[in-house]
Amino acid sequence: MQKDLVLANQDINNYLKNSEIIDFESPEIQDIANNLTQGNFDETVIAKKAFEFVRDNIAHSADINGDVVTYKASEVLKHRQGICYAKSHLLAAILRRLGIPTGFCYQKLLLDDKGKRRLIIHGLNAVFLKSINKWIRVDARGNKEGVNAEFCLDKEKLAFPIRRELGEEDILVIYATPNSNVLDALKSSQNVAELINNLPSDL
Repeated sequence: MQKDLVLANQDINNYLKNSEIIDFESPEIQDIANNLTQGNFDETVIAKKAFEFVRDNIAHSADINGDVVTYKASEVLKHRQGICYAKSHLLAAILRRLGIPTGFCYQKLLLDDKGKRRLIIHGLNAVFLKSINKWIRVDARGNKEGVNAEFCLDKEKLAFPIRRELGEEDILVIYATPNSNVLDALKSSQNVAELINNLPSDL
């Protein structure tokens, strides 16, 4: 495990669980997982393919002016969109279905929304690869101009660099379940515009 990262739960089986949100037993997620593994048994290759699938094929709702708020992994896959939290739920579901332990990580970032600046929580994933005995963080929020996140084993290539001078923070904990404040924001928002206003500032 990267020396700075801390597991919130020491039992790795908790990073493999199915749940109401990480619902990898849904047929659609099983199909995607099966398609990603066709002819391949290398966990690193499979994890990279799953990451790139979510990053590149599931739109970030804010990038496309979407109106549907998704949070369950199967919903994210069905609607092919979600914000960072939702996309992290889908990636976790796919990888857990494939037996690859996956957790949830968060950063505190400065959001500039229509001239209004505030710190908000951003969601991403951590993945445990047995072959290198290491947790790596990946950010599948989706690339765009100024954002270029990649799957990398030796050096993190996340979507956003932390600007500590602006109050931003890297929260170096790997959680087994999505944060409750994050879920509350997703569940209580009727559309994406409302969700952006409801983004939590703390875990």
